[in-house]
Amino acid sequence: MRLMNFSRADFPDEFLFGAATAAYQIEGQAFGGAGPCHWDSFAATGGNVEKGDDGARACEHYLRYEEDLDLVRDANMDGYRFSTNWSRIFPDGPGTQNDEGLDFYDRLVDAMLARDLKPFCTLYHWELPQWMSDIGGWRNPDVTHHFADFAEVIGKRIGDRLSHIATINEPWCVSYLSHFIGEHAPGIRDIRAAARSMHFVLLAHGRAMQRLRGLGLENLGIVLNQEWFTPIDDTPESARAARRRRDASSRRRWTPPRATRRARPRRRRWSADRNLPSISLKSHRDLLTISRLCSPLFWQVERTLRAVAEEEA
Repeated sequence: MRLMNFSRADFPDEFLFGAATAAYQIEGQAFGGAGPCHWDSFAATGGNVEKGDDGARACEHYLRYEEDLDLVRDANMDGYRFSTNWSRIFPDGPGTQNDEGLDFYDRLVDAMLARDLKPFCTLYHWELPQWMSDIGGWRNPDVTHHFADFAEVIGKRIGDRLSHIATINEPWCVSYLSHFIGEHAPGIRDIRAAARSMHFVLLAHGRAMQRLRGLGLENLGIVLNQEWFTPIDDTPESARAARRRRDASSRRRWTPPRATRRARPRRRRWSADRNLPSISLKSHRDLLTISRLCSPLFWQVERTLRAVAEEEA
């Protein structure tokens, strides 16, 4: 095995080192007035999570964020990526704003800045409120408006101190992994649910971007999980195999074309087209809006995207 012996001097001056977390994984859902989210229900269903663990206490980051951020600073990091818990801000439905939750994110961002850490905020890292899940979650078109409302509340409260804002973490996981494979909450295995959820995830992203830009905020984007496959050797057979595997990657073939070129992918292994919501004239304008508002996309592997674009040109 080859060891990579690098130091910070091997990276460009503008390269940022950081650590990243997700709210449900670390905060503690039992603290600060957070409402139930769909991961609570998923974890409470036997067989979904090892040992039946849930996020009620997690790492108690809600109580220990000061010492947690000390660890990030002492590791010589430049930034810290965190997520805002939708079910903490709107615990019981639209209009049920929890000021205690907003106060926590106020303190968290200020604590980062006090340690010279750049705050990278992800609005949604899979903490869908249970009240939204109860009415269909990401399969319900209303989710796009509720998410935009949530994004605006967060933007107004802490947006002026954030370095970057991403709307949604890994739409492939939100839709395909959670609604077709069923490995993540809500644990559905249904091709129609997967297709509809991806449609509304991206529409929610676009509407949130409108709200955030309306507040004058910059450095906005989305987080996509990309894959790249390299041939094992220089033979034509290996090159074809790597190309086929790239073509079969649903996360590459679904999200980036639609987010950046207002188009659905040409080829998919899971044939989602017939299960997508019909596109009326109004929703078609929405998709065009998404295309205009999505660029630039932050926190992606730039070289990978450039290679994909060159291959498909």
